[in-house]
Amino acid sequence: MAKARPKTKTPTASKKKKTDSSRGTSLKTLESKLSRMDRDLLKRLNDRAALVRKIGKDRQAAGQFALSSGREDELLARLVGLNKGPLPDGCIRAIVRELVSGCRSLLRELRVAFLGPSYSYSHLAAIHRFGQSVEFVPVGSIAAVFEEVNRGQADVGLVPIENSTDGRIADTLDMFTRLPVRICGEVELEIHHTLLAKCPRTEIQEVYSRPQALSQCRNWLAKHLPAARTIEVTSPTTAAQLANEKPGAAAIASLQAGVHYGLDVLAEQIEDNPSNTTRFAVIGDHSAERTGHDKTAMMFQTEHKPGALADTMGIFKRNRLNLTWIESFPVPGPKRAYLFFVEMEGHETDARVRRATAALERKALRLEILGSYAATPPVE
Repeated sequence: MAKARPKTKTPTASKKKKTDSSRGTSLKTLESKLSRMDRDLLKRLNDRAALVRKIGKDRQAAGQFALSSGREDELLARLVGLNKGPLPDGCIRAIVRELVSGCRSLLRELRVAFLGPSYSYSHLAAIHRFGQSVEFVPVGSIAAVFEEVNRGQADVGLVPIENSTDGRIADTLDMFTRLPVRICGEVELEIHHTLLAKCPRTEIQEVYSRPQALSQCRNWLAKHLPAARTIEVTSPTTAAQLANEKPGAAAIASLQAGVHYGLDVLAEQIEDNPSNTTRFAVIGDHSAERTGHDKTAMMFQTEHKPGALADTMGIFKRNRLNLTWIESFPVPGPKRAYLFFVEMEGHETDARVRRATAALERKALRLEILGSYAATPPVE
């Protein structure tokens, strides 16, 4: 004869009520704790801001720069390195960036010139570097960014210097030969192109964007929109405006530009190189302070004779300086002469960099240190 199963006891109404009550008490306790933490966080943020303002004023009184971009870069790298979650590194980076930006604005509002208009990749790079608590100054050309900084109309400027797909930005190199500005920082931005339009992909007849963006997406366009005509414009933002106004028009631009102009996202990350990045130089009137993880850029011209460039390159080897970037650029004029742009690991105040600079001065026809700045990782 089978044994009867023991009856499972169903919780009584009083026990259920007690459990629900304890859950409610626990939730209220957690919410109360969260409120206390929020108040404490707000107080600490303002305490930090007050301390930054005092340090800045003390530095000004001592004849030093109140703002130190190198220290800001170092702080960001250190805190991201200490992050153990659950917040992702990108979130920590964004929070710290805006905190630093807000604290900086208590000392003075920074004017930042960039190649506009708004929502261009230069604008996005400027936001990544300086946060939102600055005055952004969009201008129409790379030359205009240099002029704004050189005339003191902007505190700093942001200019593209090289792209991982298309290489050097010639307009930027040309302006370094013309005006005495310094590089005081860098931003390496991961460039993700988006196809934007107000019509279905099958109805697209024209695709607008900057020449560089069209070039970086040429294989994707040939495969997915072979019949569409590509048309070059001054900026991806201008392309987004046209896509918003013209039937059958699409733009290759940033996702943010598409949101701003109310365009539909037809395809994301259409760049041919998934590791596509553009490096931007932050330009001002002085180098950044030494952080211990720095780079120095310079340009020089050698004699036009056999072995002159090789002799110059040997100086970096003898001083154990690792070069991270090198470009040649023709000197304007009838003669076939070249300027060379190089970037090396180390700060211009480091002994090895100073020795190399002194040796270069004895060999070069022209030598200019463009600046020292903290090395920074790429940002999305």
